[in-house]
Amino acid sequence: MKKFLLSTALAGILAMPALAPAKAEEPKHGGNMIVTYKDDVATLDPAIGYDWQNWSMIKSVFDGLMDYEPGTTTLRPGLAESYAISDDGLTYTFKMRPGVKFHNGRELVADDVVYSINRVVNPATQSPGQGFFAMIEGYDAAAEGKADTVSGVSAPDAGTVVFKLSRPDATFLHVMALNFSFIVPKEAVEAAGADFGKKPVGTGAFKLTEWTLGQRLVFEKNADYWISGVPYLDSFTVEVGQEPVVALLRAQNGEVDIPGDGIPPAKFVEVMKDKAQASLVVEGGQLHTGYITMNVTQAPFDKVEVRRAVNMAINKDRIVQVINGRAVPANQPLPPSMPGYTKGYEGYKYDPEGAKKLLADAGYADGFATELFVMNTDPNPRIAQAIQQDLKAIGINASIKSLAQANVIEAGGAGTAPMIWSGGMAWIADFPDPANFYGPILGCGGAVEGGWNWAKYCNEDLDKMAAEADSIVDPAKVDERLAKWSEIYMKVMEDAPWAPVFNEQRFTLKSARMGGDDALYVDPVSIPVNYDYVFIKE
Repeated sequence: MKKFLLSTALAGILAMPALAPAKAEEPKHGGNMIVTYKDDVATLDPAIGYDWQNWSMIKSVFDGLMDYEPGTTTLRPGLAESYAISDDGLTYTFKMRPGVKFHNGRELVADDVVYSINRVVNPATQSPGQGFFAMIEGYDAAAEGKADTVSGVSAPDAGTVVFKLSRPDATFLHVMALNFSFIVPKEAVEAAGADFGKKPVGTGAFKLTEWTLGQRLVFEKNADYWISGVPYLDSFTVEVGQEPVVALLRAQNGEVDIPGDGIPPAKFVEVMKDKAQASLVVEGGQLHTGYITMNVTQAPFDKVEVRRAVNMAINKDRIVQVINGRAVPANQPLPPSMPGYTKGYEGYKYDPEGAKKLLADAGYADGFATELFVMNTDPNPRIAQAIQQDLKAIGINASIKSLAQANVIEAGGAGTAPMIWSGGMAWIADFPDPANFYGPILGCGGAVEGGWNWAKYCNEDLDKMAAEADSIVDPAKVDERLAKWSEIYMKVMEDAPWAPVFNEQRFTLKSARMGGDDALYVDPVSIPVNYDYVFIKE
């Protein structure tokens, strides 16, 4: 049994007020931060919420057994103060942190963890996160409604939770840090019923004290939060119904601290050219890749030379210009901020003449006609036009099919789209692990009717390598596991079912009075801001 405890240094940090990344300014307590959004929040139920807008709020209201160091993708213990993994990688034993209280005043116990996991897997909950727990023993029976509980989750005592897995899975600790794994009190869920998403009760740094639909949500500091000194803010207010252009104007006037929808594309160049405004912009990478899929089951994309030619035909720098430089060119499926990203790999260079030669070698010296599916919201049609021009330069005549998002997704799942530009639907990882970029969108399991692997690419050898990589559960062997994932993605690039185009960057505008490390404002797992660790300088 391998045990993983908090180090003495980390234990010391947890007892101190400052747990955020190092910063030049000393954190200050107090004040209210104002954040705006165009749309209202759908729900704050961690079992249901699954969009970038509500996830960061849910993270501030609830906690999971595992967490991430603020502003990073580095795992750390959360409500669990330690955990142990059996030598075969099939049993995880978590020791609960004592003295943690829900917002209703009741102390957290291990049975709350068991209840919360069972609730998500229960088909009656209709949780979009149900499938993340498929590695737990007894999942299938519970997910199909044939069993009331997941047999592999138990609480032998009030301070211990045990998970038994049906297969080793190195992503399991990341799953324990997902919002879907956050712990809820049964009595509060049952009292609120369908309204729990509007009346959330968790153990998090903030508690919801007001929700006026269509107007605002108010979150107040949890004075009993288990991390000493956190949060720094007394409260934060989320104002909804704010058009992004109006929110930006209010931010420029000092009335808003964070425009949650970001800088409107039409205003981006103007903001970045103004030194005063640009000084308030924070840029960071996302766990995102925008790509072109090619259906490998259909001619001519069943030939690897054709797929490689498409990769060489795309002028990625020019496409990045279409979106005002809000991305970096991509050279592989994984984004640069993802563990397992292969540094030093250059991918397919922009080489139209080389692309033409590959087409000729594949028997398409005169080119061919095809269709490029794209979501019909800006800037995606403009990006598709740029791709269309690049393809035409090597003899590929791609007609653009600009459709609603649902129709593009349907065509991709059905396998009727020869090519798809993924923009607006591109993959943003659920958690910072390379496995999350493979299974759903490149693995054989996703290459089925209705699946998200729109290239219908299935390499069983790589699936086997992926399973081997995820069976390496010992954290001491993380480098070995990441090296195997790097090898997998390099082999994917050899087969070229995608043409990776760009990794979108996040640009967040913050008011001059906001303090905290810049990484907190582009936190890869808390979009648009890590509410728990930022503060007001004034």
